[in-house]
Amino acid sequence: MDVLGQVLARAAADPRVRGVILTGSRARGTATARSDYDVTIAVAEQSQPWRHTARTDRLDEVVCTVAALADTSVHWQRYSYRGAKVLLDRLDGGIADLVERQATLSAEEVSHRARGSLDAYLNQLYRCVKSRRDGFADAALLDEAESLPWLLETVFALHSRLRPYNKYLRWELENFPLPGDWNTELLPDRVRTASLRLFPAVEELARRTGHGEVLDGWGSDVELIHAFARAAP
Repeated sequence: MDVLGQVLARAAADPRVRGVILTGSRARGTATARSDYDVTIAVAEQSQPWRHTARTDRLDEVVCTVAALADTSVHWQRYSYRGAKVLLDRLDGGIADLVERQATLSAEEVSHRARGSLDAYLNQLYRCVKSRRDGFADAALLDEAESLPWLLETVFALHSRLRPYNKYLRWELENFPLPGDWNTELLPDRVRTASLRLFPAVEELARRTGHGEVLDGWGSDVELIHAFARAAP
């Protein structure tokens, strides 16, 4: 019996288990010969919300309570449930619903994340262009590099989506394409040096989706960013 089969057999024999979820590259179909199995096991109750029960080169197993699985406040872990496979669901679809909730932004979350990430993206680009203007080329390069995560957060949030982990950026775009040119512009080999160049497109998208006041809050600084964005390669 393989590793995953052993996990499922153990879970099926344990009445405390409510669900088994496969995440990571094994779930997404991108596994390599060195990929482990990332498994989350949901139980009714335990003394702590989350605990690691195995971490080897073949299995990364976490046990959590159903209540912890329902908690979407820990943003960084939510993308792990994108493309996840529910292998056992003793809640008649309840585990699948919780997995979908983790992987999907609500309308309120979309607005909050879009505004926050857009503001952070603007802040970092403003630092970048000031450094360029004042002759600090190395600092400008670092500032633009730091703006890239906020660019990705912003564009995906403005499309009501979670930003994928870098490892799965190409997979996300191939399996869940974004509209227009975004699907090409955000490919890893293009976007890594395009944060400043893409600012006009981000501004257009942000205004079209109702977040123009965030941009307007930066006043004339937006024009300074535009001036350098037009000259960006």
